[in-house]
Amino acid sequence: MQMILSIAFVAVLVSAVLIVLRWGDLKCKGTMPVSLFTFIAILFTSGLDVGLIMFPLTEFPVYAEDSAYAFTNPLAIEFGFWGFLVWGLYFLTTFYFCVVEPRLKLFEIPVVKIVNNFVIITTCAFTGFLFLSYLPDYIEGISDPVRYLLVAAVVMAAVMSSTDIKYVKILSVSSTWLFFALIAAIWFSSGMGVGGLASSLSNVGGYFSNLHRFVTPITEYHEFYLFWWFAWSIMIGQFVARFVGGLKAWQLLVALLVFPSIPLAIWFAVLYFHFVFDQEIIGYLRMAMVVVGIIFVINSLDSLIRLYTENLGMTVERFGKPAYILGNWTLMYGIILLYQFTPFEIQWVGLVVITLYMGIYSMLFLKREDVQAVVHRVHTSG
Repeated sequence: MQMILSIAFVAVLVSAVLIVLRWGDLKCKGTMPVSLFTFIAILFTSGLDVGLIMFPLTEFPVYAEDSAYAFTNPLAIEFGFWGFLVWGLYFLTTFYFCVVEPRLKLFEIPVVKIVNNFVIITTCAFTGFLFLSYLPDYIEGISDPVRYLLVAAVVMAAVMSSTDIKYVKILSVSSTWLFFALIAAIWFSSGMGVGGLASSLSNVGGYFSNLHRFVTPITEYHEFYLFWWFAWSIMIGQFVARFVGGLKAWQLLVALLVFPSIPLAIWFAVLYFHFVFDQEIIGYLRMAMVVVGIIFVINSLDSLIRLYTENLGMTVERFGKPAYILGNWTLMYGIILLYQFTPFEIQWVGLVVITLYMGIYSMLFLKREDVQAVVHRVHTSG
């Protein structure tokens, strides 16, 4: 499994570099172009989930104690699992769905379409499962009935939001600003000041000085993260490609690697300061983390629900709003419970995605002349 994952991740990174070297000046423009800030907000909130808010404080102690991570500090490890290099996956798929797929339509091939939408649905539900699993760590004393009802309500909110694309855009931008506000509030309450933040943030350098170590799985837990990123990669590329506003390929790569990584680094640095100095995040701020985490879950779910319903023709226009809402809520909540009560794991979904990558790569190789023609047409029309 590790060898397959390593080869797949290296292949994606090499592909991203080759695209930029060969077609770096090619303009990428989606069917619903938006401003760069809105695009990054949609990408950031759709491409991340509740784990961003809830994982770090529980993971820092693990990274500090496990000898496998001793080559750098826990903040660098956390950033490496969430930031920079792994966003190259999103670049590759966004470029493909923005430039190549509209002309070749490989994802309309029946078997590819079935596998693709299976991945979207199961990965979408995994976001809800993570939220269900980690709620007791953030709402002390929450009972199981309340936990399951809260997740059910969140899924319902996401399904309702997915009924109109304007809600997805509004929620993405507003939740990005809420995330920035959360960072500022926790930073201010900590008393760390600008100097403390800068000192904590400097630990991110440990990631870049050990960049090569993050290309292949460091541990089984890192392997889980990489499979998770693969599971997300194709569907996020499909969703956000429509919002690209005319960036050149190299600009798109830089935007995806850099812009999401900045708030991630600052967020992790603020939380790392609390870990190092054993500061507890006070009650109302902890609840604010839960609220922002809930909004991130809704954001992730509504984007992906919107995607698979469009792919499969399960739209509001076709079935009507009541049937659309009830059907998708039942599907999502049912799979969340499947994760909870069966051995079903996201790593299996990630492996399916890698297999799908292999199939698409093979078809692109066989159709390489068509790919060249497509890129040429886009280049000349741009």
